[in-house]
Amino acid sequence: MTGRGRAVPRVLSIAGTDPTGGAGIQADLKSIAANGGYGMAVVTALVAQNTRGVRSVHVPPPAFLREQLDAVSDDVVIDAVKIGMLATADVIRVVTGWLERVRPPIVVLDPVMVATSGDRLLDPDAEQALRALVPHADVVTPNVPELAILAGEPVATTWDEVLAQAGRVAVRHGVRVLAKGGHLDGEALTDALVEPGGASGPTVTAFRGTRIHTRNTHGTGCSLSSALATRVAASGDWPRATAESRRWLAESIRHGADLEVGAGHGPISHFAGLWARGGTTVPDLGELEAQWWADIAGVRAEIDALPFVRGLGDGTLDRDAFRWYLAQDALYLRDFARALAEAARLAPTSAEQAFWAGSAQNAIAEELRLHESWIGGTALAGTAPGPVTTAYVNHQLAAAARGDYRVLVAALLPCFWLYQDLGERLRAQSHPRHPYRSWLDAYADPAFADAARQAVGIVTQAAAAADERTREAMLDAFRRSAVHEREFFAAPPVLSAGDRRAGRGGRGAPSPSSSSAGGAAAAS
Repeated sequence: MTGRGRAVPRVLSIAGTDPTGGAGIQADLKSIAANGGYGMAVVTALVAQNTRGVRSVHVPPPAFLREQLDAVSDDVVIDAVKIGMLATADVIRVVTGWLERVRPPIVVLDPVMVATSGDRLLDPDAEQALRALVPHADVVTPNVPELAILAGEPVATTWDEVLAQAGRVAVRHGVRVLAKGGHLDGEALTDALVEPGGASGPTVTAFRGTRIHTRNTHGTGCSLSSALATRVAASGDWPRATAESRRWLAESIRHGADLEVGAGHGPISHFAGLWARGGTTVPDLGELEAQWWADIAGVRAEIDALPFVRGLGDGTLDRDAFRWYLAQDALYLRDFARALAEAARLAPTSAEQAFWAGSAQNAIAEELRLHESWIGGTALAGTAPGPVTTAYVNHQLAAAARGDYRVLVAALLPCFWLYQDLGERLRAQSHPRHPYRSWLDAYADPAFADAARQAVGIVTQAAAAADERTREAMLDAFRRSAVHEREFFAAPPVLSAGDRRAGRGGRGAPSPSSSSAGGAAAAS
C-alpha cells in the first residue's frame, strides 16, 4: 500500500494530444502506467503533430471539456491530476472552475506556454488566466522560458537566476516549483524542488544529474510531470517522488533511440525499465554514490572531531598514541588482506579480480611495510589485537564468509573511500616537517586516490545492478564498516598537553604491546 492508502494511484491527465504518442495525453498515460498508476485522460485540444513539429490545433468547445471533466469526477475518485496543454483562456477558466469544485488532493501543473522553437503558444489573456490557475496547483513544472513568463521577468541565463525566479513564483502563489535546468548550457544538469517555506524564505531541494546527449527528448516535460503526480500520490513525499521521477525519466531518455520512432526529436522509451526489469528502476551511479556518502555524513563528522584525528592533522598527536594505533592497524591489515583476496576470488570480471588481488598485495606488502617502519617488526610481533580491532576484523570476515560478492565489496569500501578522503584533507593542512608526513603522504597519494575511485565505481555499479534487498544489505555492510572505522580512530590513547608534561598516560592506555589495544587503519 502507498503512503496515501492506495496501491495504485488514480491519476487524471488534462492535456492535448499527440498522434505519434511521444507527448501530450498519450505520453502522460504511458508515464502514469510506467510509474505505477492508473491513467485517465480528458482532452483539451486535438493536435496534428509529429516528431518534427506541430501542424495544426483544434480546440473542442469549452462546454464539451466541462462535460469530460464532470464525467470522470462524477464516477471516479481521483488521487492526482496532471494538467498540460490549455490552449485558450476559456479552456483555462473551465479547468480552474472544475478544480475549485472538485478539489483533487494533488494537482501538478505543467504550464505549456513556449514551443521548442521559442515561440509563445498562448495569447496574453490565456497567459494571465494560467497565472490565476497556478495557486490551485500543488506544484508547477515549468522549463526555463515558461518560468520567466510565470515570474513576469526576462528569461534566466544562470542556475542562480532560475532558483531566484522559482523562489519568487513559489512565494507569490504559495506553490511548489520544480525548477529545471535543461535549457541552460553545460554538462551538469540540476533540477530543484523549490517550496514557499516560511518566514525564512523558500526551501530548496536540489537534484543533480548529467546531460544526456540524444535527439529523443520529445515529451520529456509531459512525462516528468505525469510521473511526479503518480509517485507523489503513492508516497505523499515530494522530494522522494521528484528524485524517483527524475531517475525514471533519465533511464527512459537513455533508451529512447532504441524505439526508432520518427525522423525528428523522437520520444523517450517510457517502459524501458519495465521491459528490462519488470518495473524496478536502476539508480544512477552518481546519485547512488552521493546517497551512500551522505548516509555516513554523521559518522564522518564524528571522525573529524576525534582527538586522535585532530592531533594527527595538526601534528600534535602523541607519538606513543600513533605507534599504538599503527600496531593495531597492522594486525587489522593482515585480515583485511584476506577479505580482499576473497573478493578477488568471488569477483565476476577479470578486471575486478585484478583490482582486489592487487589491493590485497598492497595491504600486505606496502602498507605493512609503512607500519613496520614506524613500530618495528619485533614490537608488532608482541602485539595482540584489541577488542575494537577484533570487532572490525570479524565484521569484514563475516561479510567474506557470507559468499555474496556485492555485500563483501560494500563492506570493504570505507577502507578506501574514508581513508582517501581523510588522508587528502589532513595532508593539505600539513607542512614538510610534519611528524607524520609519511603516513599522510601514503593516503594522499594519487595512486591511492585512483584505487579509491575504482573501488567506489565497482561497488556503485554492483549496487545499481542489484535487487532492492541486496542493495539494502550492501548499504548496511558499508554503514557498519564506517562505524567500525570511527571506533578504530576513537580507540587509541590520546594524551593531553598537560598529561604529556606530567608524564601521565592518557585514558589509562597500555603500551603498544598490550593486549587491550584497539583501533586500526582502514575500514571495510
